[in-house]
Amino acid sequence: MGDQELPRNPPREAAVRRAFLRRGAAAALALALPAARAAQGGDWARIRQRGSLVVGLYQEMPPFHDGGRGIDADLGRALAAEMGLGFSALPFAAGENMGDDLRNMVWKGHYLGWGPADVLLHVPLDPPLLRDNPQVRVLAPYYRERVLIAFDRRRLPALDAISALRGQPVAVAGLSLAGWLLIGAEGGLLREHLQTRMADGVAAAAALQRGEVVAAAGLASELESVLGGDERFALQPLPLPRAPRDGWAVGCAVRKDATELATGLQQAMAALRADGRLQAIFRRHRVEPLL
Repeated sequence: MGDQELPRNPPREAAVRRAFLRRGAAAALALALPAARAAQGGDWARIRQRGSLVVGLYQEMPPFHDGGRGIDADLGRALAAEMGLGFSALPFAAGENMGDDLRNMVWKGHYLGWGPADVLLHVPLDPPLLRDNPQVRVLAPYYRERVLIAFDRRRLPALDAISALRGQPVAVAGLSLAGWLLIGAEGGLLREHLQTRMADGVAAAAALQRGEVVAAAGLASELESVLGGDERFALQPLPLPRAPRDGWAVGCAVRKDATELATGLQQAMAALRADGRLQAIFRRHRVEPLL
């Protein structure tokens, strides 16, 4: 596995974790149907007439959304308020790939009859993704996600190379980009001691916080939401050459022809950033607002 190339679109964490996300599919559908009946696929005149913005939210993706709470839920509510609209959440379980999500939540709707939303949050600004989905535009980036590793300073003074973790228990979600990287690192050097039965990086960070492991890997947002501000733990980039150093930006996806809606969202996001409301949302969830 150590010799494999990175997946074509590694930022697709939600799809990688779909085995976990599917557990919330039934609940998500039940919550989604009332909002979906009102959704009109991004038509600005109908949105204004309706009086609410239908926002697509990935289900079970902490700290951005889980059980109706999280960064994206707060951001969707703030964007809607800035645009003079009410907020209507449309939570859903991730599909097999990002193209499925864009079709179901942005430009067409699901074959079961729900969706699309007016806007889908947490979509990577990835050129190949946009090229393969010409019906969609992604705009107003609001966060840059990265892959990090956290470690207990009392048990590990520094982590300059992945070999420093040899023989040490390390927590990571097996079905994640961080898990893929660590399982294959240096020919499987850490594989024997990896604890991969984690739902996500939040669970991995919690295991580190409890002292069950010496390190935990995952997305920056996941680790920070649990460990942020705790001086016992250091957070740093994963020391592997295959790890994406610069991370990837995420933004808002709307239908390509929803020009007025796109303009309104861009203006609303700019206003939230200018007066600090966007940054405050992230810090409320102990995540550093980075772009």
